[in-house]
Amino acid sequence: MIYQTKSKPTVKQFGVIQVKTSDCVISKGKRIKGGYLLPSAAFTVPKKRIQSYVSNLDKKPEVGDLVYGSVEYLGQHTSLENRQGRIHTIYDGSKAVFVLGNRYAPDYYEGFVPNKLPETIDLLARSGVIGSAKYKNAKIKDPTKIKVLGYVCDKDGRFVNTRQFNQIIPKKTVKTDKRAKMILVVGTCMNSGKSYAAAACCWILNNLGYKVRGAKITGTASLKDILLLEDNGASAIADFTYLGYPSTYMLKETELLHIFNSLDLKFANHPGNYWVVEIADGIIQRETSLLLKHEDIRSRIHKLIFCAQDTFGAIGGLKILRDEFALTPDAISGVCSSSPLGIRELQEYTDLPIFNSVERNLKQLSTILV
Repeated sequence: MIYQTKSKPTVKQFGVIQVKTSDCVISKGKRIKGGYLLPSAAFTVPKKRIQSYVSNLDKKPEVGDLVYGSVEYLGQHTSLENRQGRIHTIYDGSKAVFVLGNRYAPDYYEGFVPNKLPETIDLLARSGVIGSAKYKNAKIKDPTKIKVLGYVCDKDGRFVNTRQFNQIIPKKTVKTDKRAKMILVVGTCMNSGKSYAAAACCWILNNLGYKVRGAKITGTASLKDILLLEDNGASAIADFTYLGYPSTYMLKETELLHIFNSLDLKFANHPGNYWVVEIADGIIQRETSLLLKHEDIRSRIHKLIFCAQDTFGAIGGLKILRDEFALTPDAISGVCSSSPLGIRELQEYTDLPIFNSVERNLKQLSTILV
């Protein structure tokens, strides 16, 4: 991302990242017949661009490359999420288009795009992200195995990559200091309750009569979190997949900022509106930490909501927020807020308001957010 300061120091113009992917022409390819699944990780790719596949190539795998394959072994994931959010059950032999990507998920897998496309590859997420799993949580099964049939090509024989397709093209390229108020939701880890807290914020603001929009700017492709925001009153939703990224793990800082600023310019230009934003995983995770330390994000925070699974996690997280990021949240929520005993324990260590994202208190939340 490139930006330059205008005459006013509070105004920035943001450039567009030029994505370069392998684009060689193939003389022959096998046609992809109907009946295959197209998952949400390939959210931005028009189906008409998926025409054929080629195998036995030396092309180096890249993040976002589309791969045609079939299920060889059912492990942890037994379903795929499509581009509308529908969940399809998969079986041995089910054919689908998958997307190469990295994944960071302490509750599931850490996986990476391999240096060479293997004959069999791991399904890292239900959204169709594939890669080579390096570590897995001991509580879950081995990953589902996908037999690689080949790289996906378009009608002209060019390789197809999700990063070639971007649905977020802001009309404005300049940020002013008067913008929609951003409610930022972060947490101690994945599954700490961030999405439900963000949904509660959308629900409250919508019920108070404000126009609210929602976004998730890091993580691994999965529509369920932003669809939850829509269910709770967000009039517009988007995440990084709308810009062509199957995941954000190991992206460069410039790419992370490109995602954030593109969504900010697209959805948060009106100063009378609210923009609820979730950052995935925990505050010590690489991408989350990079973003929380950057002024582009810090300068946009109207209210900061911090989520934790339990009391002790919340206490430790508050200290890290203060010591590492010089941030103090405006409220605590997450899984820990569902337990009256957990709330009572937490109140012995902090005076910050704690709100339950499941049993929502309109008066309490309106005081916190507005």
